[in-house]
Amino acid sequence: MDLQDSVAIVTGSSSGVGAACARQLAEAGCNVVINYVHNEEGARSTEGACREFGVATEVVQADVADDSDCRRLVAAAEAKWGRLDGLVNNAGITKFNAHDNLDGLDKQDFLDIYAVNTVGPYQMVRAAAPLMRQGGRGSIVNVASIAAVMGVGSSIAYAASKGALVTMGLSLARILGPEIRLNTVCPGFIQGEWLASGMGQETYDRVKGYLEKNTPLHLTTTPDTVAEAILYFLGGAGVVTGETLILDGGHHLMQTPLARR
Repeated sequence: MDLQDSVAIVTGSSSGVGAACARQLAEAGCNVVINYVHNEEGARSTEGACREFGVATEVVQADVADDSDCRRLVAAAEAKWGRLDGLVNNAGITKFNAHDNLDGLDKQDFLDIYAVNTVGPYQMVRAAAPLMRQGGRGSIVNVASIAAVMGVGSSIAYAASKGALVTMGLSLARILGPEIRLNTVCPGFIQGEWLASGMGQETYDRVKGYLEKNTPLHLTTTPDTVAEAILYFLGGAGVVTGETLILDGGHHLMQTPLARR
């Protein structure tokens, strides 16, 4: 997929990985649909950064847990450009809860987290596939987490939802070809406000320091390094589909994984 003059939707692109991905797409010449739920200011900031590269943008408030909102996101791309080449399913939520605190999660927590992290990407793929197929080519990237493969993360519900997303990606990749490729990225600890606010600054600094000292590569990811991998799948991996790429500096190779990030 040639990113120049193409069109992509990035869900949850008002901050973090989504914003970095939108900016890098714009730098590569791709027109971008920027999505947010609550953070309009962040979405407008992302839009401004994208437009500096001379591309067109569309900002759409939509909740991927709502199927009608997913269809509206795709409709916005079709109305403005008449095509859709890329989709990044980045929007996600969690509830920070220690894994040994079983009473800290209830049924509704699971349902809310799955609605965004697992059902949301499914609904976006379903809405986007017909328009992407019309172009005869397309690429979808689901943003999961190292929690999906290690069973550790901000909560058990979050890890389970991302594990389901990885499995769902395999199923979808089988049926979307030959017109559409689908791949998944699993970032580890991502530097930024989202984790810092959820974990608390003291815990965030402690875990970040531990990982940067003990992982094989002595580093943690950033929104930009995750976005670079996403763009590889979107534009540079024409023979790759159904793959799951771990981006964690080797965290998953450690003999004693952290029980809580």
